[in-house]
Amino acid sequence: MSSYYFDPQDLAEFAGEKMKKINLHTSAQMFCDVYCLLPGQMQKDHAHEGNDKVYCVLSGRPTVRIGEEYRELGVNEVAVAPSGVIHGVRNETEENATLLVIMAPPPG
Repeated sequence: MSSYYFDPQDLAEFAGEKMKKINLHTSAQMFCDVYCLLPGQMQKDHAHEGNDKVYCVLSGRPTVRIGEEYRELGVNEVAVAPSGVIHGVRNETEENATLLVIMAPPPG
């Protein structure tokens, strides 16, 4: 992207085959993406050593896993996955979901 200012909702795109990730920014210090999930789509549960991840819900009510806890989040709610902790997101509702996702540092 060529700008430093974004409206993530304007950039949201959905794909039928799997969750879509739209990169807003990547540097040596962090990355920032918009995750777009249709009903039934998910990000596979996983963990990163040395990287923290933040999920902020922009639309919908996705379920976020942090460790062994699963929680449905609403708009403007945030979940933080510390380094080494299993995490993932899924859309178990009938509406589309978008999340702003930041990871620092980015996986290498």
